[in-house]
Amino acid sequence: MTAAPGKLAATVSEPLDFDPIEEAGRQWREHWGQAPVPAMKAVTSIMRVQQILLARLNEGLAPYALTFARYEALMLLHFSRAGSLPLGKIGARLQVHPTSVTNLVDGLEKLGYARRTPHPRDRRTTLATITEQGREAATRATGALHEICFGTPPLQESELNALTEMLRGLRAAAGDFRERTPW
Repeated sequence: MTAAPGKLAATVSEPLDFDPIEEAGRQWREHWGQAPVPAMKAVTSIMRVQQILLARLNEGLAPYALTFARYEALMLLHFSRAGSLPLGKIGARLQVHPTSVTNLVDGLEKLGYARRTPHPRDRRTTLATITEQGREAATRATGALHEICFGTPPLQESELNALTEMLRGLRAAAGDFRERTPW
């Protein structure tokens, strides 16, 4: 689905006449009681919002032939000091399987945004290196995502900060990162 100019994609079809997550909550409560309902509704809401955001982001990145996954990999290279990173480090930072890194880098290579290069000191390691065309695409694509506030309207800055903080605890508990202890 493409949104009208200035609008963000929200659904793939006509809006429903009811909130399906509220209906699922009603059904859940009827069959399994109240206890699991808040968790089910929260998880289902997060998964639906992920679909909405991914559709919006991919739509914003389409003019650059990028998906959000490729954009993330491109930005890792863009932000790296030397403009290149070992494929394994890309996988670790994006928290994806090595096969996914191979596919991401293949896609960036086909677009001319990156190329594989040998590591200068370790023959066993292959680097992904951003090209000048990739740097230009990263800059333009980032501008496009800034224009749509990364697909997050109508949420306000305070809501986005609260949401990020709420989800941080779940991410930390899952082992996404080590908590730093303040001195």
